Amino acid sequence: MPSVFDILGEDHAEVERMLAELESGPTAAGGADRWMLARREKMVERLIIRQSRHEAIEELHFWPAVRERHPSGDALADTATGQEQEVREVLGLLGWLDADMPEFENVLARYIQAGRDHFRFEETRVWPGLSQVLNARDAADLGQRLEQAKETMEGTHGQ
Repeated sequence: MPSVFDILGEDHAEVERMLAELESGPTAAGGADRWMLARREKMVERLIIRQSRHEAIEELHFWPAVRERHPSGDALADTATGQEQEVREVLGLLGWLDADMPEFENVLARYIQAGRDHFRFEETRVWPGLSQVLNARDAADLGQRLEQAKETMEGTHGQ
């Protein structure tokens, strides 16, 4: 049974793959045609949905466990949820922009940096301490709750 760290790590890796593809993809400034820009917008749309689900699941299950079990849980969760709010705001702005708008790439770059900073914070500041206070069974149980929440959200909202 996968642990909470396995589940979150898979989510982070999936988003990172999307970010890498967006970073290397054709841009309006680089001469991308209308079809390429439409594909880029669709990728961003999928990213927004994926990231929104990930953050919602963390808010429901992961951050409460961090607050309850991690010795510095409240401070870490407060920092992380503040980062997540910044990510949501940037994603919201990105959702209103078209890929041929000059500000699209700037906002996307802001999201990429904020998203990576947040993942790094979770993986290096939160996970090590949490892994010390959760036994294997608790980590697997929390992982199962995250998986069930993902399945429920994906089943309810498609994709």
